[in-house]
Amino acid sequence: MSIDPITLSVIQSGLQQVCDEMDLSFSRAAFSPVIAEANDRSDGIYSAEDGSLIAQGAGGLPVFVGTMQYSTRTLIEMIASGKAAAPKPGDIYIVNDPYLGGTHLMDVRFAMPFYRDGEIYCWLSNTGHWPDTGGAVPGGFSASATSVEQEGLRLPPVRLFKEGKLDAEIYAIICSNIRVSEQRIGDVKAQAAALLVGEKRLTRILDRYGDDIVKAAIGELRRRSAEQMRANVRLIPEGVYHSVAYIDSDGVVNEPLEIRLAITAKGDELEFDFTGSSKPCAGPMNSVLATTLSSVYLAMRHIFPDVPISAGAFEPLKVKTPVGTFLDAHYPRPVSGCAAEVSQRIAEAVFAALVEALPDRVTAAPAGSSGNFALGGHDPDRSRDYVMYQISGGGYGGNIDHDGLANGCSTIGISKAPPVEIMEQQFPVLYHRYALREGSGGAGLHRGGFGLDYEIEIRRGNATASFVMDHGRFGPQGALGGSDGRPNVVTVWRSGVPMTPEHLSKAQDIALRPGDRVRVQTPGGGGYGNPLERDPQAVAEDVRLGRYSVTEADAEFGVALTTDFRVDVSATGANRAGRSAA
Repeated sequence: MSIDPITLSVIQSGLQQVCDEMDLSFSRAAFSPVIAEANDRSDGIYSAEDGSLIAQGAGGLPVFVGTMQYSTRTLIEMIASGKAAAPKPGDIYIVNDPYLGGTHLMDVRFAMPFYRDGEIYCWLSNTGHWPDTGGAVPGGFSASATSVEQEGLRLPPVRLFKEGKLDAEIYAIICSNIRVSEQRIGDVKAQAAALLVGEKRLTRILDRYGDDIVKAAIGELRRRSAEQMRANVRLIPEGVYHSVAYIDSDGVVNEPLEIRLAITAKGDELEFDFTGSSKPCAGPMNSVLATTLSSVYLAMRHIFPDVPISAGAFEPLKVKTPVGTFLDAHYPRPVSGCAAEVSQRIAEAVFAALVEALPDRVTAAPAGSSGNFALGGHDPDRSRDYVMYQISGGGYGGNIDHDGLANGCSTIGISKAPPVEIMEQQFPVLYHRYALREGSGGAGLHRGGFGLDYEIEIRRGNATASFVMDHGRFGPQGALGGSDGRPNVVTVWRSGVPMTPEHLSKAQDIALRPGDRVRVQTPGGGGYGNPLERDPQAVAEDVRLGRYSVTEADAEFGVALTTDFRVDVSATGANRAGRSAA
């Protein structure tokens, strides 16, 4: 069926708008700040045949671009084999099993069949980060978990809504296994309502253009997306590109994990080979295959953002299954760090491998940590328990055109930190500091962006803190001669005594009392290019603004400044000439 370009464009925009409205509805109706304020969620449309991605909301987390596709595909296969109940109109499935195409247990997915004339036309699906799904620690980020059961309740695909009605028995089972369960009904209804919004909006498009025309448009859009990605891949000179990225530790064994990547560019396809990466680990930094694949896809989306998002964009990207490594986790390996942390190290490995081949498109490494910080306790003033989840930004890497962005969102998404005022209103905490971590960006022709520096005090009641972060041992990689960004620093004060966790960026069950504090200094982005080539006036401006000290300007950029922060041209020239010769 031939479709004219205008109709094709309108349908493409219409499908995107359906997903965007689902995203918006989900955030506005959700109860939890991590969804309502931080937007840690995503919505999309998937094919009825194999769950392939048709469209995803622009405001959704990119890491879900692959995982929701694979979880929907797995659900379709399980229904076909009788391992999951057959659907009826109005049914909504719930699933968070990471080994069925997911991420970690806190990312809970809903999937609803969309019917036309009694047949499933496509699937509508979304994912939302629940603040808690049970497990050993509040928030689910158990830094020392050695099995997935310690991380929370694992749900296979079951129909939480049957013909439009909430199954009270299944919901009771879920609530009996999670903390602050009385608050989850707001998120559950918001998640389901978002799918119903999508159902209404998609029905309008199909009623207007016809089922066959829209289906033909979906096929054409997929074909064009694949061809556009292939055209971009052809820009990469043929060859093999290598990189290594490191994870601080797995939270149990205090040794780094390695992600070894070889990218083979041949014609209009790329092959990604993780052979040689570390073996499956004891702690929660394993990655399930769906998240590993999705991490590669989102990295390429960062490099080629002009390619329309659909399953077609992934067709030229061939990822060899990393059998026998921690990037292909199977039950019962713990995985709480896979989506928020390991995924970003995978993306960093892709950037590091391709930056020399595509220096005008690839940046130095970004902060690459979601800064997962969970606090659980009891608020005596309100006579209720709580689970607080804090995510944070960091510096982006410098690039060929400019310095990196300061306090940007994580590589895997567009999630933002909830406003301090909302957090202090919802939980018994006080923020003493929330500022840029100046000087944390790596030096370069274009320096890395700065991370975040925040400090929280427990105001009342007892609590326990847990966090699964990364880049505490190794800072984000610089590129093409640029310096690495500064690593993550976590400090806990208990009774006025400071303490640094053994695993630097990972710990759990740290008991806190009123007056105790936690300070997190997130990584800065890597520098891009030779720091000795940076404009001395730009260095002087950074010093004037307090971003670097006079001493750092000399040591990192070779720029000598006078007492009034003016460039000493002769001394700077001598500094740089001497260091270049060395």
